[in-house]
Amino acid sequence: MTQSAVAETQDDAPQTLTDGFHLLIDALKLNEIDTIYNVPGIPITDLGRYAQAQGMRVISFRHEQHAGYAAAAAGFLTKKPGVCMTVSAPGFLNGLTALAHATTNCWPMILISGSSEREIVDLQRGDYEEMDQLAIARPHAKAAYRILHAEDIGLGVARAVRASLSGRPGGVYLDVPGALLGEVMDAVEGEQSLIKVVDPNPVSVPGPDAVARAVDVLSSAKKPLIIIGKGAAYAQCDDKVRELVETLGFPYLPMSMAKGLLSDTHPQCASAARSLVLKQSDCVFLIGARLNWLLSHGQGPGWGEKGAKSFVQIDIEPTEMDSNQSITAPLIGDIESCATALLDAIGSDWKKPDESWTGAVRDKVVGNVAKMAPRLQNNNSPMDYHSALGVVKQVIADNPDTVLVNEGANALDLTRSIVDVIKPRKRLDVGTWGIMGIGMGSAVAAAVETGNQVLAVEGDSAFGFCGMEVETICRYNLPVCIVVMNNNGIYRGDGENWSGGDDPATTVFVPDSRYDQMMAAFGGVGAHVTNADELKQAIAEAFASRKPTLINAVIDPAAGKESGNIGNLNPQSVVAQALYPQARK
Repeated sequence: MTQSAVAETQDDAPQTLTDGFHLLIDALKLNEIDTIYNVPGIPITDLGRYAQAQGMRVISFRHEQHAGYAAAAAGFLTKKPGVCMTVSAPGFLNGLTALAHATTNCWPMILISGSSEREIVDLQRGDYEEMDQLAIARPHAKAAYRILHAEDIGLGVARAVRASLSGRPGGVYLDVPGALLGEVMDAVEGEQSLIKVVDPNPVSVPGPDAVARAVDVLSSAKKPLIIIGKGAAYAQCDDKVRELVETLGFPYLPMSMAKGLLSDTHPQCASAARSLVLKQSDCVFLIGARLNWLLSHGQGPGWGEKGAKSFVQIDIEPTEMDSNQSITAPLIGDIESCATALLDAIGSDWKKPDESWTGAVRDKVVGNVAKMAPRLQNNNSPMDYHSALGVVKQVIADNPDTVLVNEGANALDLTRSIVDVIKPRKRLDVGTWGIMGIGMGSAVAAAVETGNQVLAVEGDSAFGFCGMEVETICRYNLPVCIVVMNNNGIYRGDGENWSGGDDPATTVFVPDSRYDQMMAAFGGVGAHVTNADELKQAIAEAFASRKPTLINAVIDPAAGKESGNIGNLNPQSVVAQALYPQARK
């Protein structure tokens, strides 16, 4: 029911009115959006207050970027558009990074920003926080709209919801000039103007010829491989994907946020034999995964002989096909419909790959896991990444419903490869862009949207992008345990100033920083640990209490390597080799 007020008209007849504030809130609620992530300020401060008064949950952050990352993560977790609300101009720009992050990751999100009035902005008269936000948002969003009249609020929200969810999901910008919020209209007409979006993302079934082609390619493979992407996790048709993977019997690699769709401990999981399967496979079946930079575009030495592989790909977006490699058998459609069609076509007499392939992969997995195990069991002080992550690995195994949030360089790469995820959508990380600073926003969204315990494993550098949001975590008393892998710097904490001057090296932080004291300052629990036994105890206490906790995990400053696993992306300077002896190390 549209919120309204009674006013007296000129002839003293009572008239029931509503306004832009309440129409916007009612439009969101009508479309089953019940949570807003925001930073209050002109002109949306009261909008947040009124939304909270009308039963919505409004989570206020210290910085718009992190409110946006929370909304993006909420979209991934719920299959509903996560909503971030910001002030105009600078606040909008802060939120825009998160909107682009959502679009790049194909997650539904709506960024709602207040803005200056058009008649002033368009003449560039120098209004408060004047900016043509709609024009700036368009290149970074799936769609962008501006609402100018109260009677169009229902339409604008409906368009934003449908655009964010339909086809390939993404981020949508909704521009709300300040004057619109106070605009008044008849309450009955206002209610009639609202639109509930029906079937925003209908099923998309692949054609029979495409299915037959895919089955032919898959059945002729001798060394097949499945790569499962976060698109498959987003689809939330877990049982159907699991049935398809197990029916085919192919080894599979999960991309980082697809981990747990099938357990990382599943006998077909080839994560610990990644190099072998990527290089030796003759057919790669992509399920909700893209051949982008995270997979070296499907080319290079790690992929074996050029042209020796066929590709089968499921994706909702037709233009994704052939974006980097020729796709032999494209399947255009939603993942559940494509998986169902394949299973129907395969039938009950599917012949699984020969044991010579699957056995070799399994042997490699078992051998590599056994080789890694001793490194995860040491109790050195200070720790290295492996000893710390050995603890995290066991914690997640014992508590599989925990949502693992992860970012950093070494902290990200090593956690991804060491810590098994058992259930779907229990891992949130930096996504397709590899963006730093998503940690606290994602942790807040995970706690708010799931109610589950959250464990955030952060590099100390990554934590620096978002650390002030520990106050937000404490303010809302969320069950978030943060482990900061503190090695005193970016990549490593033992860098040197190559000039010999007094300034610290560009990658070095204040030695022995006490991040745990930040959390304690806001009323949370802080712990300082130097070995694996202490880390295990601190995490156990955090999980038992469900109190906001930050554990400062002291890591050897010499642990870690430049840029983690993507150091090859750093350009090399021939001149530096001659000028700086340190560059030759």
